[in-house]
Amino acid sequence: MIPFEWFIGGRYLKARQRHAFISMISVLSIAGVTVGVMALIVVIAVMSGFEADLKTRILGIESHLVLMQQGGAITDYGRVVDVVRQTPGVEAAAPFIYAQVMLRSSHGVSGAVLRGVDPASADDVIRGISLKALKPEGAFAASEDQAPSIPGIVLGRELARRLHVFKGDMVHIITPSGMISPIGHMPSLRRFEVKGTFETGMYEYDGSMAYIRLKAAQDLMRMGDAVTGVEARVADIYQARDIAGRITSRLGPPFWIRDWMQMNHNLFSALKLEKTVMFIILALIVLVAAFNIASTLIMMVMEKTKDIAILKAMGATDRSIRKIFVFEGMVIGTLGTFFGVVIGFVMCFLLEKYKFIELPGDVYYLTTLPVKLEMLDVAIIAAAAMMICFLATLYPARQAARLDPVEGIRYG
Repeated sequence: MIPFEWFIGGRYLKARQRHAFISMISVLSIAGVTVGVMALIVVIAVMSGFEADLKTRILGIESHLVLMQQGGAITDYGRVVDVVRQTPGVEAAAPFIYAQVMLRSSHGVSGAVLRGVDPASADDVIRGISLKALKPEGAFAASEDQAPSIPGIVLGRELARRLHVFKGDMVHIITPSGMISPIGHMPSLRRFEVKGTFETGMYEYDGSMAYIRLKAAQDLMRMGDAVTGVEARVADIYQARDIAGRITSRLGPPFWIRDWMQMNHNLFSALKLEKTVMFIILALIVLVAAFNIASTLIMMVMEKTKDIAILKAMGATDRSIRKIFVFEGMVIGTLGTFFGVVIGFVMCFLLEKYKFIELPGDVYYLTTLPVKLEMLDVAIIAAAAMMICFLATLYPARQAARLDPVEGIRYG
């Protein structure tokens, strides 16, 4: 047993309309909803893929947490590293030195961000797609106690290209922390051998980053046995802020800490805003299809005027009449949403497996479209489409319910 409103609504949809134009608009309404839902699913999946891939690349070269001390460098960093490592949720921790320097080769000069890392613990903190490139074989092979006379340096691929240097070439690092001479402050200058290059696919890192051993960085920056800070890797990146709070509560002032979300807040906020705007823009396709649904129902009400009058004369309430036409509109919306979700899934599967859309490598850091289909996004898209379709049925259903049965029988 089904409600009679559903039965009559189904008969109206399956019956051949007196005006074929109404049936054509119904088909176009279903097609419009299908195209809108499919486009939303594919575009949002691609944007989620870009965001996930970018997050992976950033967290492959940056740490999840960065701990520093207000007012200067950390002198007792051994104790601080132990405290960080013992905090629940932390997988690894390592000291580092951060400085802005000038690199000079025989072919050019360029500014760079210099990072001194501990070879013994850098592997545990710097992971992901760029780990092997950051630490090519032999680049940090020597121990701290057996450092060569000419220390090694690893450059980003674009930075090395700008300096026109290759593996085995020499570069000079110029820092402002030099010596004071009778003629004034002299910058520090030291020669390093290029041990290798790395490539993350992101110009911001490949064009500015350079890595040397921690001891060499301490000597270069005249920091003694101090470091700039301690970086850590956590098990769950979305719990980084809570873990950071536990670390600062154990260490107390003057230490402060930043997590990966704070360090990249502007970038991920822009991506989130772009994703929201694209959702709103593409939802307009579904809105256009909803207008078609409303037009179909309005013309169907005009065609079924006598039927509606007879039903009301037989005792059908206004509520029942509204249900009939809301049911018809929701069937059209449900069919369009279902076909859109299915085709969207198929398109995302094909994009992910066959990668037939190529991107120019000199413009984007990717060569193919990344796809990440999240069920929550699909559910939101489907729910939004159904809501738009439901709202489109309200006015025609209300007009049908307000029909006077006497007038309908007389003029129907």
